[in-house]
Amino acid sequence: MVKKSTNKTDVKKKVVKKQVVKKEANSSLDNPKINIQNIVVSADLHATIDLYSLSREVRAVDYEPEQFPGAIFRVPESKAIILFKNGKMICTGSKTEKEVKTILEYVSGVVSKYVVSMNKS
Repeated sequence: MVKKSTNKTDVKKKVVKKQVVKKEANSSLDNPKINIQNIVVSADLHATIDLYSLSREVRAVDYEPEQFPGAIFRVPESKAIILFKNGKMICTGSKTEKEVKTILEYVSGVVSKYVVSMNKS
């Protein structure tokens, strides 16, 4: 048998205890430490890409269309670009905007050799 306490003083003690815990938790939320771990960016080349040829000729690219419709372009330092046939890309693993721009420019340069046709914007 479970005994429930309906005594007003017991209830007040529980409420006060919860308020103290809540106040302590809020004090740590006043000055949160912000640390950027990963920036994810999407981009569009507005072109159709031959992912088969790209994966055959560029060692850093893995493409298994039976498993996933995008090719994975691995860039050093644990960054990756996911490329799709329609020219859309997703860049992951960067920590700064400058890093993202550098990686996207590099990948765009490599991929430009495998453009089949340009898509209308």
